[in-house]
Amino acid sequence: MNRVLELFTTLTHETRFYIVRHGESIANLERRIQGHTDYPLSANGKRQAESAGEWFRGKAIKKVFTSPLQRASETATIIAKTAHLPHPEVCETLIELDTGKYSGLTVDEVQKRYPHEQELFKSKSWAAVSDAETEASLYARAHLAWEKFITEANMVQGDILAVTHGGFIQWLVRTTFGSDTWSPLLTTGNSGLFLLHAIPVKPGMPCFLQWVHINYDITDVEEQVPPVF
Repeated sequence: MNRVLELFTTLTHETRFYIVRHGESIANLERRIQGHTDYPLSANGKRQAESAGEWFRGKAIKKVFTSPLQRASETATIIAKTAHLPHPEVCETLIELDTGKYSGLTVDEVQKRYPHEQELFKSKSWAAVSDAETEASLYARAHLAWEKFITEANMVQGDILAVTHGGFIQWLVRTTFGSDTWSPLLTTGNSGLFLLHAIPVKPGMPCFLQWVHINYDITDVEEQVPPVF
């Protein structure tokens, strides 16, 4: 059994884990790579978060987590306020991947400055960027995030919502399938929802796990920026 699935043997009750990418940011509009650089939501991103909050209204969510970066924490705060959910708790583990020397650059600027790595990027994704966060680090962080989600779900006896980033969502999903590399990639749109439904079968036994939604659009706001990956 893979390391992440083993964590689910400790889950005590049926749980839905809602994972949401942040709304559209100012940098998204500029086609600028963010990584750990901090940008606020655009006006459209705030509308997306409000619309997502309407979708979450009435859901049995007992705990809300957010990445420390502004675009995620703004999204989580708006969703929680609109849906009458608990105030978001910052979880450092949910920060976006470190995009290294690409951080703060537009897609066009990256292509001009680093053409060789961009060619490799087509097949290796962020593993092609010499100073970007490593696959091993991302796998380890995803493992820590799932461990926290499951521990908190057991404590609060309810569902979990986490607001994070397109790059890190890749790893939250991929690790449940046992993958430890960037391939294959998933599409992640602003405010896209990823929903994992987990049902314990027997203590110490693997859970029944189902990815019910992958990048599901829960807003009624028109996309202005193409999804990433």
